[in-house]
Amino acid sequence: MQDSVLYIIVFIFGLIVGSFLNVCIFRIPRGKSIIMPSSHCPSCNTPINIYDNIPILSYIILGRRCRTCGAKISARYPAVEAANALFYIALIWRFGIGWHTFFYFMFASALIVITFIDIDFQIIPDTITLPGIVLGLAAGAFVFPDPFLRWSLLGYKGSVIGAVTGFLSFYAVAVLSRGGMGGGDIKMMTMVGAIMGWKSVLLTTFLGSFLGSIWGISLMIFKGKGRKTKIPFGPFLAAGTMITLFSGQEILHWYLRIR
Repeated sequence: MQDSVLYIIVFIFGLIVGSFLNVCIFRIPRGKSIIMPSSHCPSCNTPINIYDNIPILSYIILGRRCRTCGAKISARYPAVEAANALFYIALIWRFGIGWHTFFYFMFASALIVITFIDIDFQIIPDTITLPGIVLGLAAGAFVFPDPFLRWSLLGYKGSVIGAVTGFLSFYAVAVLSRGGMGGGDIKMMTMVGAIMGWKSVLLTTFLGSFLGSIWGISLMIFKGKGRKTKIPFGPFLAAGTMITLFSGQEILHWYLRIR
């Protein structure tokens, strides 16, 4: 019973934060404040009343349209809210309650924002990754358990090693590919390394590249896209990061068994 109440509270909290993430996704790449003004319809600029801003529920009650101008509301809004809430539930289930879980909440939410901004604008904002690196170095040293366990005794050194690995590996790719890798991807993986360690950087890179390749091949086969079609890499790195966070240790053990 207590677990059920906890999950309900965490889910509602995740929905509320998810609503704020929608604001970040829309405003950050446009250089707008995420604090002021209050939420408003992007079509008619009418401020949204509190009772019309309830995550998911208001979207359903309003029939997917603005109460004032009738403009269609994108399904992305409730999708982001639901995704964030479900990630929070999954994190509580996987890691339990603790300070590290709170930081994982922020980490997962940041990855959601990065994903959708990169899809829309092909950028990964410094306003997310640079503070993430600083917080990651601090939290990775003193709060986060290493997903692979073995390097946790290194403390802050393990966090720094992870950050350096993420930076150097992606910076090298950017140099060798002559701009094929963006600076945002480099800073994103520096953040991931600071939080999750160097082994997670390697596995995340592999998983992100694998998922990105599948998507690219699918676009060529079914959409007729060419090999030079630009594909944002951030969403695939974010997916690889979450897979590594939840199952990195199990994947490593499976790989070692089949060798």
